[in-house]
Amino acid sequence: MLRRRSKPVTAQDSTARGTADRGTRPSPVALATAVLAGLSSLLSFQPTGWWPVQFLALAWLFYQVGMGGSTRRATLLGWAFGFGWSVAGMHWLYIFMTRFAHLPVLLATVGVILLGLYMGLFGAFATGAAAWLRRRWSLPVSAFLLLVLPVTWGLSEWMRGWVFTGFPWAASGYAHDVAPLAGYAPLVGVYGIGVLVALCASCIVMLTQRMRWPAIGLLAAVLAAGAGLRGVEWTHETGQPITVRLLQGNIPQDRKFDLAFLNGILERYRAMITAAPADLVATPETAIPVFPQQLPEGYLADLQRFASASGTTLAIGMPLLDGPGKYANSVITLAPQQPAQPYRYDKAHLVPFGEFIPPGFRWFTDMMNIPLNDATRGAALQAPFPVKDQLVLPNICYEDVFGEEIAYQLRNAPRPATMLLNVSNLSWYGQSVAIPQHLQISRMRTLETGRPMLRSTNDGATALIDHRGNITQVLPYYADGALTATVRGTAGMTPYIRFGNTLFLALSAVVLAAAWLAGRRYRNKNAKAE
Repeated sequence: MLRRRSKPVTAQDSTARGTADRGTRPSPVALATAVLAGLSSLLSFQPTGWWPVQFLALAWLFYQVGMGGSTRRATLLGWAFGFGWSVAGMHWLYIFMTRFAHLPVLLATVGVILLGLYMGLFGAFATGAAAWLRRRWSLPVSAFLLLVLPVTWGLSEWMRGWVFTGFPWAASGYAHDVAPLAGYAPLVGVYGIGVLVALCASCIVMLTQRMRWPAIGLLAAVLAAGAGLRGVEWTHETGQPITVRLLQGNIPQDRKFDLAFLNGILERYRAMITAAPADLVATPETAIPVFPQQLPEGYLADLQRFASASGTTLAIGMPLLDGPGKYANSVITLAPQQPAQPYRYDKAHLVPFGEFIPPGFRWFTDMMNIPLNDATRGAALQAPFPVKDQLVLPNICYEDVFGEEIAYQLRNAPRPATMLLNVSNLSWYGQSVAIPQHLQISRMRTLETGRPMLRSTNDGATALIDHRGNITQVLPYYADGALTATVRGTAGMTPYIRFGNTLFLALSAVVLAAAWLAGRRYRNKNAKAE
């Protein structure tokens, strides 16, 4: 009687068999640990900036998912991890809801938890989809860890950037604005860096396997290549430098929209704007907190006279009223020679609940009583404004989080901007990590586009960032002041400007195809051994 030859057992086989031994659901301890691992990601972002913590947190998650358990178990662990990650990265929303939206503490706490549970679904997708593909394609552990998990993690962050208009704050790549992986930003953007972050975490997991030396080599190569790419100049300086004054009014948020304090706010900004000439003077978002029709007579005319007499272009953040119930969060310019059609930029990517009301949630926004909470959306493509021979493209606060939209404007403009201007007001979030996190986001935009960034904010971070992502000047937070600097714009297109997220998505598809081929080869090899 013929006896069937036994299949040789490898380390990868024994690991794969362990997936059935660890149950279909994680234990409460494992879920709690996943939440804590996600929470630890806060340390990887500014103001601490300990980016290696992110590698270790993801490595813990990938080890749990890669070394055993069902698809359900992987999904729940990813959900718990994503929940912790999101609550850590956006806990400052609690300050807004309690201090300024005047929601009860319990309701605000529930709101942050519900948002975290929703955002955690993207982490659940990353691990759940990877585990499903592993079973579907019969993947060896190496292909699962080094190919599939990094891609699904990156895709989950990309999806978080556009599903239901997107909320990509605290995407993993932002922690690496000064780390070696920053060199990849002009190529694949923040989501591509997220894939590389996950790859580095997978390499750490591989240290527990027999392939530890190749994993060490791959980890070193990824970091070294990123450091080397930092030396590549994707854009070049153009035109003559301009002088800029970036204003930080430090208006208390609880007074900003109180008409009792309006005259004081207007006079403060009038004095700051006219204190000294420059080629460009920029104010924060809604520095003028009322519509032009509500301003004292002659207010804007006085500022126009200053602009004309001093040769200064003024970029002023203020709401604009275009008809009953139709208003926009905008930036207008008053130029030395004001054209017949004055320049205006209208915010295009609005904040859910803060600037537009999702269907069915008006009851919730009515509870918060937020001013200007149902704004009109601006066009996706808007022209920059000229300052001498430079072209300045504004973006307003939250828009700075959407790098692909800024790249789209640079790619499609008849005359691409040579520098970026972000005007913001993060006073809604108190003295929290929101300000240093947003500054980190702006640095990523300069790395992706190779353009310098001017930032004018109410109470921080008012800063100048050069086209290589270096902060050259910054005002102290929570104080009024003006940042005076000389800046020169850049021309040329980085690969990220040319392709946006298309390159990252195409490379992700290639990697997944390679994983499928690895699984097919693995199955054929085992079939021959039987």
